[in-house]
Amino acid sequence: MSDRERSIAFLGPFGTYCHEAALIFADALNIDDPELIECTSFDDVFDCVDRGRCLYGVVGKENSLEGPVTATLDNFAFRSSAIILAETVVDIHHCLLTAPDSDPLRIRTVASHPQGLAQCRRYLNEKLPGRETLITSSTAESARLAAQDPEIAGIANAFAGDLYGCKVEAMDIEDHLGNQTAFALIGRAGTTIELSPHAQARYKTTLALFMKMDKAGTLHMILSEFAYAGINLTMIQSRPLKQALGDYMFFVEFTGHDSDIDVQTALACLRLKLREVKVLGSYPVISTEKDSAQSQD
Repeated sequence: MSDRERSIAFLGPFGTYCHEAALIFADALNIDDPELIECTSFDDVFDCVDRGRCLYGVVGKENSLEGPVTATLDNFAFRSSAIILAETVVDIHHCLLTAPDSDPLRIRTVASHPQGLAQCRRYLNEKLPGRETLITSSTAESARLAAQDPEIAGIANAFAGDLYGCKVEAMDIEDHLGNQTAFALIGRAGTTIELSPHAQARYKTTLALFMKMDKAGTLHMILSEFAYAGINLTMIQSRPLKQALGDYMFFVEFTGHDSDIDVQTALACLRLKLREVKVLGSYPVISTEKDSAQSQD
């Protein structure tokens, strides 16, 4: 396997949840030693894939608390020709991380990405009241800082803590349990993947729908085509076309493959009534070993 065939771009630095998702995809594709490429934004991940710098990229799709990742949606709709090859869901569990020789009484500053700080507000108010906060570019960056300074605590995942050699002072400190992020493995059109035998997966399809004109009943018509075909949508999201105020397009997502008869029927009807129906991918949703074990209980 060549370096390019093993290459996966992700939102860095190392230790992010996106990095964790990249390793899940590498395992599912049986890539033993992936060539991981750090990027500073999801736009950069798309550029790496579109320009052929790497074969795969990993981008955030949706968070259970924050909703769809708009930067990813806009790239699919307006900037990139990349498609979704696979999806996986990563549980978001924040930990309080410190230097190995630190003591909680020495902590003067708590560092993390703004979302990490916001999602652990209750814990910080109860356990570390009055501490200064330091905004970092990522949760992983806060782990790196914490490992170097015994007066700084970071909020990140245990994966980042282990990577940077931190001590885990407390686990699962997030305010809302069940926080998850769906990540997409993307590639250029025509790229195919072969899952490892141990990878558990079901299939989903994501579409970008562009209207011919803005008129009453268009959204009802779109939803009706899926209802008539017996397809249950798992996500619908509008995004502005960035041309004029009030002009929108829609993203829809559902369980099933675009080769299914009922899906083909719905797509054929929509193509007659809409300006463009863009299939962003019919792809496997890869379950981790933990997810598979839970589903069998």
